Amino acid sequence: MSTTDAAPAAAEGAQPAAKLTMTTMTAMVVGSMVGAGVFSLPSRFAQETGVAGALVAWAIAGTGILMLAFVFQTLAVRKPALDSGVYAYAKAGFGEYLGFFAAVGYWASACVGNVTYWVLIMSTIGAIWPALGEGNTLLATALSTVGLWAFFLLIRRGVKEAAAINRVVTVAKVVPILVFVVLALFYLKPHVFAENFAGADYAGSLFHQVRGTMLVTVFTFLGVEGASVYSRHAKRREDVGRATVLGFLSVFAVFASVTIVSYGLLPMAQISELRQPSMAGVLESAVGTWGKVFVSVGLIVSVLGAYLAWTLMAAEVLFVAAKDDDMPRFLRRATKADVPVPALLMTTLLSQLVLIVTLFSDDAFNFALELTSALSLIPFLLAAAYAVRIAWAPGSEAVRGGIRVRELAIAALATLYTAFLIYSAGLKYVLVSFIIYAPATVLFVMARREQGRRLFSGRELVILAVAVAGAVMGVIALSLGWISI
Repeated sequence: MSTTDAAPAAAEGAQPAAKLTMTTMTAMVVGSMVGAGVFSLPSRFAQETGVAGALVAWAIAGTGILMLAFVFQTLAVRKPALDSGVYAYAKAGFGEYLGFFAAVGYWASACVGNVTYWVLIMSTIGAIWPALGEGNTLLATALSTVGLWAFFLLIRRGVKEAAAINRVVTVAKVVPILVFVVLALFYLKPHVFAENFAGADYAGSLFHQVRGTMLVTVFTFLGVEGASVYSRHAKRREDVGRATVLGFLSVFAVFASVTIVSYGLLPMAQISELRQPSMAGVLESAVGTWGKVFVSVGLIVSVLGAYLAWTLMAAEVLFVAAKDDDMPRFLRRATKADVPVPALLMTTLLSQLVLIVTLFSDDAFNFALELTSALSLIPFLLAAAYAVRIAWAPGSEAVRGGIRVRELAIAALATLYTAFLIYSAGLKYVLVSFIIYAPATVLFVMARREQGRRLFSGRELVILAVAVAGAVMGVIALSLGWISI
């Protein structure tokens, strides 16, 4: 089906943007968060910390992400004219170029995250088909490529169909995770749990342990902003914030439970060495082979559903940015079924490129997971900082009844939390992120030229110089082996 610009399409009788209920948007939030991350939690946490550190880490992550959820809820109500939340909030608060960076970071984060899904699927099947290895062999990459483009064709058929499929898949994938928690509690060994409480000798100080888990928790909670990103499709604007908070609360307890109960089945050192998905290995130790198969099937359903939701959100960010003249005009084209095909195509192409890069990675899943988290941090930081600005601004509509103080405190906590996450990510992933940010500026230049505008202001040139310098340092560090993938 040929594409047309969104505005002309509407004039020619195209279908209006699909309107989503709060139930559907909540399912999109849950579907986005419950993906590959939860199935990797036992091993990833055991590599860094014991029960005590895990409890502290989840307390910090839960509070921080809840503050972010409240931020998106507040901004959806205070700024109803801003669609595709994460990108739009950064632009409104800090200018077009940083808004563009937020859009690119969020989009690239989704694309890299999609690669983790295919790597994990292939690693799961690789347990019975050795040719797939850990998900990054040539055969695994070829099969993942087929999956990438099959989903491209599915989503191209229409947003309504994709959203409906996601709602069904969300229910189907939560059930195996809940069953895992119940079975793990039933087979829990108190003495093993007690031995894992303080952490192993390799874990280091409690602060070091907690810091090491931060990017993992970010990855599992990516998607909490899903309803905000897709806000233009909401039937009622207030449903955006409600779906965000409800979706978060629905999965937080599950994520923390999966982590904690795993410490009661195997020694921490053994959990840390399990291949991904480590949840399958943990359950296998308790109930036998059928537990591993049960979790593996649940993982495949879960990951495919999350892939669908993330691809939708990634394309939506590019589409809305193009409508706002912050991306080239070709990205604003949509079919009569309201599918932004050029944006969807670019999303699939970047995922394909990253998938090829995993062939050269020593640990494809963990590298993609941590890069996904790192790329999302700048968009989240800018959105939280924007919430601080509007709550602090004189004459803010948030002043009534003391609400301003509450909203300012929430936004400040969310900002501090995301800043701590950037610190926890370390220089390695910041530099690799710049390797993506800097070249993407070509799209910004294309958009400015189409509008006949000056390419960069003085302030934007400074930001560009920092991004290019970071990208150059990242390339040098990779080429000399200072950082590895």
